[in-house]
Amino acid sequence: MARLLPILFVALLFFGVTRSAPAREQTKSTTPHTVIQLEDFLDFESVSNPQISPNGRVILYTRQRVDKMNDRRVSTLWLMNADGTRNRQLMNGSGGFWSPDGTRIAFIKQDANSKAQIFIRFMDNEGLVTQVTSFEHAPRSIAWSPDGTQIAFVARIPLKNKWTIKLPGRPKGAKWIKDPVIIDTLHYRQDRVGYTNTGYDHLFVVPVIGGTPRQLTNGAWNVGQRGLGVIARSPTVSWSPDSTKIAFDGPGKPVEAPHWFESHINLVNVATGGLSTLTKGRGTFGEPVFSPDGKRIAFTGYPAHDTSYPVADLYVIDADGGAQQALTHNLADGPFGLHWAPKGRQIYFTMDKNGARNIYAVDLRGRLREITSGAQVVSLSSLSDDGNAALTLSRADLPVTIAAVPSLNGNITLTPLTDVNSDVLFGKKIGRVEEIWYDSIAETGESARVQGWIVYPPDFDSDKKYPLLLSIHGGPHGMSTSGFNFTFQEFAARGYIVLYTNPRGSTGYGSDFANAIRYRYPGALDYADLMAGVDMAIGKGFVDPERLFVTGCSGGGILTTWVIAQTDRFKAAAALCPVVNWISMFGTTDVVGWLNNFFPKPFWEDPKPWLEHSTIMHVGQVSTPTLLITGVKDLRTPLGEAEEYYAALKIRGVPTRLVPMRNEYHGTRSTPSNYLRTSLMMRKWFDEFDPAKKEPEKSTEKGKQ
Repeated sequence: MARLLPILFVALLFFGVTRSAPAREQTKSTTPHTVIQLEDFLDFESVSNPQISPNGRVILYTRQRVDKMNDRRVSTLWLMNADGTRNRQLMNGSGGFWSPDGTRIAFIKQDANSKAQIFIRFMDNEGLVTQVTSFEHAPRSIAWSPDGTQIAFVARIPLKNKWTIKLPGRPKGAKWIKDPVIIDTLHYRQDRVGYTNTGYDHLFVVPVIGGTPRQLTNGAWNVGQRGLGVIARSPTVSWSPDSTKIAFDGPGKPVEAPHWFESHINLVNVATGGLSTLTKGRGTFGEPVFSPDGKRIAFTGYPAHDTSYPVADLYVIDADGGAQQALTHNLADGPFGLHWAPKGRQIYFTMDKNGARNIYAVDLRGRLREITSGAQVVSLSSLSDDGNAALTLSRADLPVTIAAVPSLNGNITLTPLTDVNSDVLFGKKIGRVEEIWYDSIAETGESARVQGWIVYPPDFDSDKKYPLLLSIHGGPHGMSTSGFNFTFQEFAARGYIVLYTNPRGSTGYGSDFANAIRYRYPGALDYADLMAGVDMAIGKGFVDPERLFVTGCSGGGILTTWVIAQTDRFKAAAALCPVVNWISMFGTTDVVGWLNNFFPKPFWEDPKPWLEHSTIMHVGQVSTPTLLITGVKDLRTPLGEAEEYYAALKIRGVPTRLVPMRNEYHGTRSTPSNYLRTSLMMRKWFDEFDPAKKEPEKSTEKGKQ
């Protein structure tokens, strides 16, 4: 649960950097490259979800690569000793979890009928794999019972349509089309899912030896906290140590306007199905985790609020109910990934702060302690019974890797255990990444201290002048980090200075910074912060002010269209999956509940702010050549938003291109080949209007049919 999801997606590609990496497919070129090439993306791999065994000796993790022949990503489960030795592939699949006694692994993969099911692998010499479920509904969020006899999971249960009609005159055996979906809820779709009003997510248990899953919850509500009113996070399922109860997040009852965000910590009796709600009042609470002795439950969240981005705190509550106690206050950002220390005296969590992600601990008296620190991206994934930790780690020069430490007390040294991209990066220079801080003052007089980063070309020469690419993150409540980014490195290898920053509205800098843009996004504050970063980079003396380019996806696409309406200093722009009209988005996005509170009043009562901050209303000021790319299946920032902007630019005679990207929901790069297309199209577009390269042909856009 932890944090309110950013509305707008941004693809920051963090790739894992195993000592025994397999040989790569040989490329056509025999000339070694000294810098990253775009085609290297197809050979980059990632690692995730390190799960340390209960005895702390072995780490199970997921390794993902690109299947070039089928244009998709595929996953395998790997195993290694906790010191990184004996690193080997175990089997196909992903998301594995150890049984409490460490003798088995539960995971999800497709069965012979191509349906996701729960499987178990026995970790003895026989290595038997058995199928636990043959369920018609895809299971997820699996969790072992502490006694090792059951597995809990969440699945979506379809609802029968009660509002039906019977068509007359249908001949027997006639092949008529199915009846349409009947919609009667406000939130009826979800990006990457489709229509969602056809069922609800509920909790099940199934015997480990296999059998029929038994449903524990039911009703017109969803297990799992819903971000932005509809977006489902992975529900948190936590068993009590005696295996008799399960704590989970979700409203626990049907919710209506304006309480779409409401979520509580609930307990269900596994034997009887009896349900109780522990948290009281209105609020958004999630990620419950039982203490080792079963007496307390830790969780994150916040009470009812009147802000754009509420920063969550970490709470504890007695497992039998009672007053909830906040252990943290005024954090830089909400905690997530909670883990109790083995003796139950403190709780570990991960938190974003100042462009970094690190591990922290808080005891039951509220005393906060930083476990890891520095310009890095660290996420705690699992703990062994005696406190050994497995985690993921990335730095500006280090793609995501897996690390382990014997204890989260005392001095922590993070040593990478995997290196799945050493073959791809062998002999290649990568661009140096410099962290910057600068002051920004908006036209309103409001000032801020802003963090950003500059990625230099690998063969940077301070005596040369370089083009600059300003890349804007999505959200708006999101955070660029100091982790490795393939996209930025690839553009730097092409000779660009890449600038990315965290303007006001970004997370990781406290509530005031994140909420500064409330009711005025996009607007003067974020624009000032972005331009101050550009000016700082130019002031260093190696950026050519006549060769500036700007791009962003989602929230970054919105700000891209805002920026080019305020200034003509950029030679070309690439706005990916933008929103340009808040009113038209209102009825076509999957986050209607969130958008309903975006301005003080609904647009039918006061349309002025809705229009003032819609970039389509400022398109008359745009002269910057603009490329627009949106996924054809996008339900977050629908294709119609880019189409509106494209039509206006076309009529005005501003050079523009519209690319409806096939097979994409929100974002333009989830399919591997579409990642290549997006990068190449942006590069081609920028080259066309780069004064140091090919001179653009005279525009014939106006009136062109």
